[in-house]
Parts: sequence; C-alpha cells; structure tokens
Amino acid sequence: MTDAAIDAVHPDQQAPIRLSGRHISKSFGSARVLFDVSIDLRAGEVHALLGENGAGKSTLVKILSGYHQPSSGELFLDQAPVEFLDSESGENHGVILIHQELNLAEQLTVEENIFLGREIKRGWFLDKAAMRHEAKKLLDQLQCDIDPRTRIRDLPVSDRQMVEIAKALSKKADILILDEPTAVLTGREVEILFDQIKRLRKQGVAILYISHKLDEIKDIADRVTVLRDGCLITTQPVAGLEKDDMARLMVGRDIKQMFPDREPSHAADVVLSVRDVCVDGQVRDASFDLRRGEVLGFAGIVGAGRTALMEAIIGLREKSAGQIERNGAPIQINSLQDAKKYGIAYLTKDRKGSGLLLNMEMRPNLTLLALEKFGRVIIDRKAEEAALEAAIEAFDIRAADRKSKVGDFSGGNQQKLLLAKVMETDPDIVIIDEPTRGIDIGTKSQIYHFIGDLTNRGKSVILLSSEMPEMLGLSDRIAVMAAGCITGILEGNDRNEHEIMRHATGISGKQGVSVHE
Repeated sequence: MTDAAIDAVHPDQQAPIRLSGRHISKSFGSARVLFDVSIDLRAGEVHALLGENGAGKSTLVKILSGYHQPSSGELFLDQAPVEFLDSESGENHGVILIHQELNLAEQLTVEENIFLGREIKRGWFLDKAAMRHEAKKLLDQLQCDIDPRTRIRDLPVSDRQMVEIAKALSKKADILILDEPTAVLTGREVEILFDQIKRLRKQGVAILYISHKLDEIKDIADRVTVLRDGCLITTQPVAGLEKDDMARLMVGRDIKQMFPDREPSHAADVVLSVRDVCVDGQVRDASFDLRRGEVLGFAGIVGAGRTALMEAIIGLREKSAGQIERNGAPIQINSLQDAKKYGIAYLTKDRKGSGLLLNMEMRPNLTLLALEKFGRVIIDRKAEEAALEAAIEAFDIRAADRKSKVGDFSGGNQQKLLLAKVMETDPDIVIIDEPTRGIDIGTKSQIYHFIGDLTNRGKSVILLSSEMPEMLGLSDRIAVMAAGCITGILEGNDRNEHEIMRHATGISGKQGVSVHE
C-alpha cells in the first residue's frame, strides 16, 4: 500500500455520486490549508474522513456544506456544478453539517433549538404543541429521554450532542456530514447513533463521517479518505485497511509505541491525600492517595462524579465535607490560586469553554496562569515571548502564525497549548481531565509521552479519561467511580477492562448517589 492517492471501489459501484468536491484548495490570508483535494460522497455510503488535527478536515467539510467557499476548485451536486454561498444555501440543497463544536442556543429550549429558523406555525402564531410533538418523536428515535421543554443550558454535554443530532435528523438531509459526533457520547449513545446512521444509509443518504476513533471507522464506514497537511493522501475501501494502516496514513510514519515505558512507583511517598470528600448531590465520601511519580487514573461512565470531585479538590467547586492533605499536612484550597500555591494544577476537559481565550493569540493564553513570573506591575513582553518560544518547541505546537487567534487552531494544537499553559506554573501535581478528547492519534501519542516524561521527573498525575486504552496504557492504579462514590481502586492484575466496568456499573464496590457531571 502506498501513500499515493488511488481510486476506490465502492461496495455498490452503481450508487450515484450525490456530492463531490473537485480540486478544492483553500487559503486564509497567506496560510494555505487545503491543496487540490477531491472527494466523492455516494448515496447509501458512509465515507470516513481521517487526518491529524490541522490536516484540513474541518475546512473541507465547511466548504462542502457552504460555511466556507473554496479559493479554487468546484462543487458538484448530482453531477451538476453548484455553488453554496453560505450554510443556509447548503442546507437548502440537502447538505447538513453537525459541527464538532456544538451549535445550540443555550438559553432556548430543546424544541426551540431543533426548529430554530424553521418554526412550525398555525396561522400567525407558533404551533408549540406541534413542535414539541415532533421534537419528542425525534428524541424517542434516538432513545433519548429528554423533555423538549428543557433549556439547553441545563443539559449535560452528551445530551446536547443528541439534540444536535435530532436537529439534523429533523432537516431530512440528503447528505449528512458528522464532525466528531461521538466525542462526548457514552458507549450506549454511540450504539444508538450508529443504528441511526445505518438506517439513513439504507434510505440512500450520503454520509461523511469524521472521527479520530479508528474502531468506529472500521465499524461504520465503507470508504475512507485520508488528509495530511492539507493534501489528499488516499481514498480507498475500509475493508482493506487495518487500524495500524490508517494511523500510518494519517501521520506519515509508523507509531510503534503509543504509550511510554514507565515503572510503577508503588513505594513512593504520598504527595496528596483526599479523605471523605463530599459535594452535595455530586460526590460522597471520596478518599484516595496519590504517590510521587504516579499516574492515578479515574474511570467511570458519564455522570459518575469524577469532574465534580476534582473541581472540589482544586477549589472550583464547594465541598460539603472532607479533608485534603499535601505531603501529610492538612491544607485548605478555595481557589485555583490556592491550588497553585500548593503546586497543584488542573487541565480542564473543556478547552474551548474554560481552558483557553479563543479570541486571543498564543502569548496571553500561555502566560495567564503565571503572570507573576513576567512582572507584577509591568509585564515583561520579551520574557513572555521567550516562554512562548520554549513552549512551542517543547510541546510541538504548530501554528502558521503565532499572532492568529487560538480559536482558529486545530483541536490538537489547542490542547497542546493548554498543556503548556498549565505547566507554565511548574506544578508538582497535575490533574488532567480528558486529555485527548477530539485529538488525532499522532497528537495522542505525543501527549501520552509528555505525561510519561512528567512522572519520570517525579511529578504526579491524576488522569480522568473515558477511553479505556488510554486509562489502561497510562495508569499505575485506577480509581473507579459510580454515582458519586469511589467504588474501588484497582492495581496489579485487577487493573483490567472487565473489573473497571464491574465497578463503573455498580456491580462491584460501594453504592453511590444520583449525580450529573
């Protein structure tokens, strides 16, 4: 198998091409992000689009759906040239894009979001009963028990994603584009989504599916197109590819060792003790120890209380009971500044919402948590620039222009910048929540080795992850949470997927309370 682009044979060679891009290129100012890319989407096919963060996937799908216009190249709809002037034009032609970033109005209800701009009316007035009825039917189809009258701001992220999917289904797409749709979904929700994708495929809908989860691509896709650095690498049937093949095509090299070699630190000193911590309605009687040079994993299904516990530890959430000790001495943490004083840093799972200033450039994002290092009254810009230069080198942050807004960076480069920002405070303990959500396989490996380097330097890491290979590949011990309680801390031979799921589902261990993260 070579890296040269080749023609693929579709499982049904007679299936018509619904939408195609021919020789698509795109530049933003002087930065060129797509180079002569061609792609076909066939009726009744799931076509996967793969590539590292920054490979050009999101730009390509925004061109295919009208959010961007190509700098050069053409679009064809049912073999006829077409021009989408905006996303509304794309939707009017049956092309629906479900964004990687949720595109919902948080102050509106579920039913209002689903029919926003396409409200059902009775005469001059909105027919709210009809919209509620239709919204309920769509949610039932997704086996999603959400009251259509609930406001989006009151829903967890996974439910918001299901609302996005219901909204797309309501538009009766001919061509459906899904950009990382499962990044925040539970395993059961992923199964439901895949059932809907298979149903749409049988109805002749052309589906373009973006995911960094190669297991999903093997399960759901017919063909795959791989982009690398804005260029088309190949298009070919998924049936002829193994996951290792897809990874190599994405990154241009073999990833021989995904996880770093590390020696567990069983006999090391305890650097953090958490005793009987409670958060009202969220966490009950949580206790654990963290050792020097250790990765302590925290596993559990969505809503288990992991994030609530960590936010209580570092002062972002009020705890109703419990004690925290640092190196054997009791401490009180009421804010991130307090946590920083004790050498504890927190890497949020919400890099766009609370981790980074998306409308600002790299330098202020990097130094925000550690401004006192760069001057208390007047900021030393030269020192900031030197720190940025070092961070770009150390974390392999790739940006065509370091003056660009961080919101324009790929997810992987945003995540590496967030890591650099947190490490600028020089912590001894790092709490990392979902470090590789929405990140490509090459960047994942970089982040894993960075975590390994931290522990090799005597730092300690608490890792929250929903990805089982990540949890097993990095953690020395694994604390499992269910319904707000730590149901067990697994080590040795018990540190396996079967035992994790037994504790995460409440079959083994302590019983908990009903919570929502």
